[in-house]
Amino acid sequence: MLTLPRRPIRIASAAILTLVIAALIAAVLWAILAAATDAASGSRIDIAHLLRMTALQAGLTTVLSLAVGIAVAWALNRLRFAGRDLVVGLFAAAIVTPGMVVAFGLLSIWGRNGWINQVANALFGIQFESPAYGLSGILLAHVVLDGAFAARILLARLDAIPQSRLKVGQSLALGAVQRFTLIDWPALRGSLPGLGAIIFLLAFTSFPIVLLLGGGPANQTLEVAIYTAVRLDFDLVGAVRLALTQIGVCSVVILLASVFTPVPSALSRSTPPRWRDRRAVRALQWLVLVLAGVGFALPLVSVLYDGLAGGLLRVLGQAGFWRATATSVVIGTASALLTLVLALLLALGRSATGHPLGRTLLGIPAFAYLAVPAVVLSLGFFLLVRTLGVPIGTAAPVVVVIANSLLSLPFAVATLGPPLEAIMATRGKLIRSLGLSGWQQFIAIEYPLLGRDIGLMLALAFCFSLGDLGVIALFGTQDFQTLPLMMYRALGSYRSNDAAAIAALLLIFTIAAFVGLPRLVERIAHAPRR
Repeated sequence: MLTLPRRPIRIASAAILTLVIAALIAAVLWAILAAATDAASGSRIDIAHLLRMTALQAGLTTVLSLAVGIAVAWALNRLRFAGRDLVVGLFAAAIVTPGMVVAFGLLSIWGRNGWINQVANALFGIQFESPAYGLSGILLAHVVLDGAFAARILLARLDAIPQSRLKVGQSLALGAVQRFTLIDWPALRGSLPGLGAIIFLLAFTSFPIVLLLGGGPANQTLEVAIYTAVRLDFDLVGAVRLALTQIGVCSVVILLASVFTPVPSALSRSTPPRWRDRRAVRALQWLVLVLAGVGFALPLVSVLYDGLAGGLLRVLGQAGFWRATATSVVIGTASALLTLVLALLLALGRSATGHPLGRTLLGIPAFAYLAVPAVVLSLGFFLLVRTLGVPIGTAAPVVVVIANSLLSLPFAVATLGPPLEAIMATRGKLIRSLGLSGWQQFIAIEYPLLGRDIGLMLALAFCFSLGDLGVIALFGTQDFQTLPLMMYRALGSYRSNDAAAIAALLLIFTIAAFVGLPRLVERIAHAPRR
């Protein structure tokens, strides 16, 4: 029996948008393939080595991040202390923390002239070999970010364990190992394959971390090699072959991950612990939590300290900084708003149809961009703009906004889609019986219930764009640069104080947007209407 309200306009709008996105995907792929077939010369890039290196660091990152995430989620789920919500929020912010900021923070701690070596030299007159470069540095930075992200996702799974199951476990006097084996592990294991696939893709397509910490060609990955081939060597043949390789691998990973349990994207407030372990186990939990908290927070603290205590005034006095800040804010705002419009149209259309095949078809183009990393997408647009004869400087702002929006679209649809589908499932009959139009339905029912989800989506899209280096890397010029590109150029010119100040300000902007936007939009959504 049909219970969903008839919304042909929503379905048609989503279908048209799906076709437009699909056409854009086809145009980008055509530009890449055309460059590959039209190339008259070969390339000496060793794709096999790059693929091995990229897969190795992504695989190790996935294993280490899941192990760290399980341990931290286990500790957080058990412990009760003042400021727990702040710690949980800190780990949740890992998904939007710019990778280059974390990489810079690790350099300031573990680098050749970092805090560790400064203290060791002052106290003992010795100096350690820096682990911040090469494969060890790449893994360390990725695990800091992805381990914290995994911890927050897995904590949500542990929080969702029914109270009745916990009461049974307590009545049986289960120990810590028994509880984990019989109660926690069944709740976690369904999420691990999907979460592992996401972490693998994030690490496989990582750009700024490898660019800053790779330490040379031996640890170069596909993403960095594409940038090097285009920006430094102008080897379009090699860049196109690398891009096709990367798209192929990412597509395979996404297809394999699609059969697993989806990972929740909108995270609610963590529930208070409902289980107390023995004293020795709690000591271990505190040790895990302290080590994880220090490991994640220390690079960020070092960025803030070095940036605010170093060249902040010098950077604030530069006109270029304010231009880059204005550019970053404008691009981030435009990308976030465009992402919101696209995600709402797709999510509203998918929730309005009761046909599983139709819902799948309406979602494929959006999620296809998971297979196209930032630098690859940027390369496709770069080749497309050159083919159309449009000046790079003219096309750059539009391309960067569109590319950032498309890269955020999978996360946006994943954030807005589930709550919209839940609204239609629980209130579809009521909406149909009241005879509400599509607009009345959105204003009166959907928008108030989606306030925090829309705010979270806007925050994610804005922060992704604000910290992006992959898209702007191929389109940036001296007159058109964002804060991440300005920071990277400062590092390349050995102006470390300027880079530290930019990193600190970029971190502050990102955290403020991630914390403030969801609350602001939720407050606006729930404001009384006259």
